[in-house]
Amino acid sequence: MQTFDDRGHVEPHGPPAHRLVQHAATSVSVTKLSVGPMDNNCYVLADTGTGTGVIIDAADEPDRILEAVGDIDITTVLTTHGHRDHWQALAAVKRATGARVLHHLADAPMIPVPADGTVGDGDKVTVGAGAVEVLHTPGHTDGSVCIVLSGAAEDRPEITTHLFTGDTLFPGGPGRTTGEGAFTQIMTSLRTRLFVFDDDTWVHPGHGDDTTLGAERGDLDAWQTRGW
Repeated sequence: MQTFDDRGHVEPHGPPAHRLVQHAATSVSVTKLSVGPMDNNCYVLADTGTGTGVIIDAADEPDRILEAVGDIDITTVLTTHGHRDHWQALAAVKRATGARVLHHLADAPMIPVPADGTVGDGDKVTVGAGAVEVLHTPGHTDGSVCIVLSGAAEDRPEITTHLFTGDTLFPGGPGRTTGEGAFTQIMTSLRTRLFVFDDDTWVHPGHGDDTTLGAERGDLDAWQTRGW
């Protein structure tokens, strides 16, 4: 079983990486795999006690996602935002698992799979006996959300917050925006919703390798100056 290295690197079309997080009264396994031609990250979070779980971004290659799921009972598929590369496997995964589909109302017109419900800032989504929290982080799209899982990583107990950031934050800066207004919005989201967590917070982005808030925090002002 591949574990998370210092960059959380997984090869496109390669084996997933796994991490165990001690969360509330249970433990949650985090599985990361890269799918599709754009190195999209799909995440499977599962309560190891109940065997139930959540998928974040059923982006592409539904067969590989379902292989990673295995016998986990997926109850929910969360989509971080409405861009096509983040939901191309959504319909197939929903059919196979019977899971409910959740995303932010503002991005619903961009996603052809109807939502069974919508999520907003501060909402909790159950993962077995635990839960993750939704942060509304507009900028990349109006309905972009990030997901927070709390608890110490078994392999690195100093990491107690795990952020699944979609295309809001990557190593090296924010996700793409389409104008000055959207850039201002995403920078506000970063400063007021994400960088309020501590430096050890692990960032799981929507594409490519991972980072920590501590590795990125010193560049916030430079990103602001650089602009969109």
